[in-house]
Amino acid sequence: MSQNATAAACGAETTPENVPDLSHRRRWWILLVISLSMLMGVLDGTIVNIALPSAQHDLGFSDADRQWVVTAYALAFGSLLLLGGRVADLVGQKVTFLVGLAGFATASMVGGAANGFLMLVVARAVQGLFAALLAPSALSLLMTTFTEPRERAKAFTVAGSIAGAGGAIGLILGGVLTQYLDWRWTMYVNVIFAGVAFVGGAVLLHRTPRDTSSKLDVLGTLLVSTGLFCLVYGFSNAETHGWGSVATWGMLAVGAVLVTVFVWWQNRAAYPLLPLRVLLDRDRGASFAALFVTGAGMFGVFLFLTYYLQQSLGYSALNTGFAFLPLIVASSSASAVANNVLVARIGPKPVVPLGMAIAAAGLIWMTTLDLNSEYVTQVLPQLVLVGIGLGTVIAPAMSLATSGVAAADAGVASAAVNTVQQVGGSIGVALLSTMASDAATNYLSGRDPEDPGVLAQAGLEGYSTAYWWSAAVFVVGLVVSVLLYRRGVPQQDENAASVVHM
Repeated sequence: MSQNATAAACGAETTPENVPDLSHRRRWWILLVISLSMLMGVLDGTIVNIALPSAQHDLGFSDADRQWVVTAYALAFGSLLLLGGRVADLVGQKVTFLVGLAGFATASMVGGAANGFLMLVVARAVQGLFAALLAPSALSLLMTTFTEPRERAKAFTVAGSIAGAGGAIGLILGGVLTQYLDWRWTMYVNVIFAGVAFVGGAVLLHRTPRDTSSKLDVLGTLLVSTGLFCLVYGFSNAETHGWGSVATWGMLAVGAVLVTVFVWWQNRAAYPLLPLRVLLDRDRGASFAALFVTGAGMFGVFLFLTYYLQQSLGYSALNTGFAFLPLIVASSSASAVANNVLVARIGPKPVVPLGMAIAAAGLIWMTTLDLNSEYVTQVLPQLVLVGIGLGTVIAPAMSLATSGVAAADAGVASAAVNTVQQVGGSIGVALLSTMASDAATNYLSGRDPEDPGVLAQAGLEGYSTAYWWSAAVFVVGLVVSVLLYRRGVPQQDENAASVVHM
């Protein structure tokens, strides 16, 4: 789970006087507890991808079904994040944090003990539900614990570094657990992280005041959660039912209508779940669009490249984890350069489209991979190129997505960043899985499906198609970002809320 919410959403003003002396003295231990919860969330995103081929073999579910192991989590997390941020304000951050940890750990235990596909997918969806409670409350607690600006910046740097490293750690840990223990341990390991964080949170955290000045936008929550579910479910159904099925286009139509009504309602609700002023600034709107695009393209690449490395090239789970590390390093390095150097000097308008173009080029290059590709000469360069592209897009987009947001809107803006990424990822995985499945089926038409060589080539056709469509998504993102971003270096509002993106 990407952690992107803050305490500033609708809560009472936080000052040093509001923070209990005991909590202030324990603030660095509190940082450790919160960082551990963030690490667990980020780990879960990459560790499951590495374990997915083994889980599929063990539980015997089909290629058409495997996307739901990823999509179920991302859909529940993304569609409920805005609600999770409001619940943290209304109920209290400590209670929400502890409930999120306990629920996530329980769902992880159930997922690890799954005796079939349905049980695993339901557990993943419940994980996403509790992650939507955990993410906003974790960042909210950081904001209320560290009130001195210099210490707050240091705390967020530490938490951000830990969360950022979680992706790489997840790749390696997923490989180790899958190869030397069992894929189920990629779920069970969450119980250890959550247990330590729960005990630490229960002992160290102080009850925070609830926001009694506002109420939950129940209608808005129902509209957006149901609408997003219908959209992703419709895209996912296309793989098994086809685009002409009512289960596909009917769900897509209902989802589009519900999301449209949600936008209309946010202009009229007394306590809107997502105030539209957060989205209507050009740079912020362009950034949300860029994050949606990268979510849609990135999640699919990780999923299909994992299957390519393990099933086509015969990599072990551990070697697959190490194989992805150059992409993580390239993305992190490009993020630092893009956000701290390029955008600061020339603005986002040339930088973000450049990243989209680089990612698209890397994906197009990936379409040349075959059953005999060597990692160093034919896989590594594409991984590095895609990593550079992703880093060049994501860091500036995340920074600008909440730039200039008022303190009262900081929490919901941060939650919206995670929402667009997760929903983009859900739709991307569903759409790309459908395209890949259709391509593999078309290749098998008229050929012997029992021939291992034919099956292997059919898989390659599916992966290649997914890379082409991912590249097309990034090209669309390139056009949108060129049209929407303002020229020049963005002007920073010193009075705006501080927002951290993980």
